[in-house]
Amino acid sequence: MPMKYVYAALLLHSWAQPVNEENVKKIVSAAGGQAEEAQVKALVAALSEVNIDEALKSASSMMMAPAAAPAAAPAEAKKKDEKPAEDEKKKEEEALAGLGALFG
Repeated sequence: MPMKYVYAALLLHSWAQPVNEENVKKIVSAAGGQAEEAQVKALVAALSEVNIDEALKSASSMMMAPAAAPAAAPAEAKKKDEKPAEDEKKKEEEALAGLGALFG
């Protein structure tokens, strides 16, 4: 489905106008496009069962969720990086302690 029809439906919804074939055609033609009858009918039929407000809310929450996940990943990576660094320091100290015993 071309996005121009979806945009038309969103505009109509934001203006509290009914999303019907006539209004979608008006929006598309006002924007300089030509509305295809079959596409308009398909859109209106598909949206007849959809609560647009709820769909927009769930879409925005889905967009926010992935943004939070990458922010957590670097913190986890830092924790993982810190542990090997601590392990390396302990190994170095043990190695130096062993050398000290040899030359002690």
